[in-house]
Amino acid sequence: VQLQASGGGFVQAGGYLRLSCAASGGTSGYRTMGWFRQAPGKEREFVAAISWGGSNIYYTDSVKGRFTISRDNAKNTVYLQMNSLKPEDTAVYYCAASRRMVPATDTPSYHYWGQGTQVTVSS
Repeated sequence: VQLQASGGGFVQAGGYLRLSCAASGGTSGYRTMGWFRQAPGKEREFVAAISWGGSNIYYTDSVKGRFTISRDNAKNTVYLQMNSLKPEDTAVYYCAASRRMVPATDTPSYHYWGQGTQVTVSS
């Protein structure tokens, strides 16, 4: 499975961005998809995850109410709508896919990773 993330960019605080992650190659081999982020000098952290059918969705506390994860299985694509962006959201955002049926929040539970897309929020 190959994952291609896109949609990052530079935005002012309070603005919005929509990230996309398209999967290809053996797309029947995964179920859960998630987004993680990594700021300079920090460890990669969980942001959001969604199960295959969308019935299970998890967010880290700092993005609840501002970010929305969704997926379109017909297009093999997962999205992350990010509203009310804050400077602390600045990071490289990675999409990931897991063979697990139930979403997880830890990086070892994900088997496939995209290349990352930079999100920069200015104050």
